[in-house]
Order: sequence, then C-alpha cells, then structure tokens
Amino acid sequence: MARVFFTANLRRHVDCPEVEADGATVREVLDAVFSSHDRLRGYVLDDQAALRRHMGVIVDGLSLRDRRALSDPVKPTSRIYVLQALSGG
Repeated sequence: MARVFFTANLRRHVDCPEVEADGATVREVLDAVFSSHDRLRGYVLDDQAALRRHMGVIVDGLSLRDRRALSDPVKPTSRIYVLQALSGG
C-alpha cells in the first residue's frame, strides 16, 4: 500500500494522520484516504475534484503532473506527500 503523509499545517485544521491506502493512481489513493477522512477532501480538492491551487502533491520525490484528474501512477511502495503551499514574506 502507498503511504500518504500530510504536512503539519494541514493537520492543524483537520484530522489527517499518516495513513496507508491502496490505489494505482493518486486519485485512487486519495479517494481511499478521503473515505475515512471526508473533511480533508474539501481542503485538498476543489468543487471539480481537482487539486486546489494552493495544494501540492509529491509522489516518490516528483511533483504531481496531472493536477486535474490526479492520474499520476502510484506503486504499492510509493510515498505521497500532500502539502499546502505557503506564501508571504
């Protein structure tokens, strides 16, 4: 199973512990996570089920390419990091 990690700034707003989930794509893995943590879905995805602009996803050290369909492949040994982009000065 892929292991999914959420940054501390997300964990401050919603319960999202590190978790393992099955799936062949980022979408499938995140949908599995959201089935247990529904409130998290609204923080990560927009109303079209695409990744929100201020969110980032890293899969095995590479930035997510398909921010709309989340079709990037995932291996059972993958490590997925979900992070909120920060801005300011």
